[in-house]
Amino acid sequence: MSRADEIFVKMCRDILDHGTSTEGEKVRPHWPDGTPAYTIKNFCVVNRYDLSQEFPAMTLRKVPIKSCTDEMLWIWSKKSNKVSELGSSVWDEWTGEDGTIGKAYGYQMSVKHQYKEGMFDQVDRVIWDLKNNPFSRRILTNLYVHQDLHEMNLYPCAYSMTFNVTTKPGHDKLILNGMLNQRSQDILAANAWNVCQYSVLLHMIARECDMEVGEFVHVIADAHIYDRHIPIIKELIEREQYPAPKFWLNPEVKHFYDFTKDDVRLDDYQFGPQIKDIPVAI
Repeated sequence: MSRADEIFVKMCRDILDHGTSTEGEKVRPHWPDGTPAYTIKNFCVVNRYDLSQEFPAMTLRKVPIKSCTDEMLWIWSKKSNKVSELGSSVWDEWTGEDGTIGKAYGYQMSVKHQYKEGMFDQVDRVIWDLKNNPFSRRILTNLYVHQDLHEMNLYPCAYSMTFNVTTKPGHDKLILNGMLNQRSQDILAANAWNVCQYSVLLHMIARECDMEVGEFVHVIADAHIYDRHIPIIKELIEREQYPAPKFWLNPEVKHFYDFTKDDVRLDDYQFGPQIKDIPVAI
């Protein structure tokens, strides 16, 4: 069965059984009808996925691999904050009058910074370091820029990605690992989406740098289930589980900036029924 399903079910059961409720507390999120959006949460959930063994797409329900890849590329490749350049509606609630999400996500990736070796934006610096100094312990991105928070329509949730290179006996290529730090996550709406999109990112960066993929580690500071999601989660984690799908990344594409959402695919993918109209707290 899919390892991603096992991890998801264990995490959800632990939150439901042992989590802290925010009911009655002062909370920022609310439902569209104005009702406070309370949660059950656990602090600092750490999930590890071995990408060399299988791709971590849950089978309890379908993960739309092209859509989540499109959002990742919108941030990491297009380095955009313009919602019109994104092929889904996931950011509609946080779109400003100028058509952007403010100085968040892709905007921060586009900013060039001075290094000893020259001017780089954060993505180009990651690629340069992995190619020129792969065993550096300083290969990371950071989107949580305090001086710009007041101009972001939503503070970054998945805010930092750390890359770390290892070796493996019997393998000629270096192994690329990644750790995503996330300050907050809506487990039902976003967990499977984030896990897949950052796993795709590691595959694409590994291709660019002629490496193999290793581990993806997901660190979630506030892992929560919203009150209106609890019945959905309880039904979801009892569903039948299937084997993990096979991940296909277009072998003709060698460079990160050449990838599109159509260069990824999940083959032999079995999954449970889709959940429609998930209420989203804002």
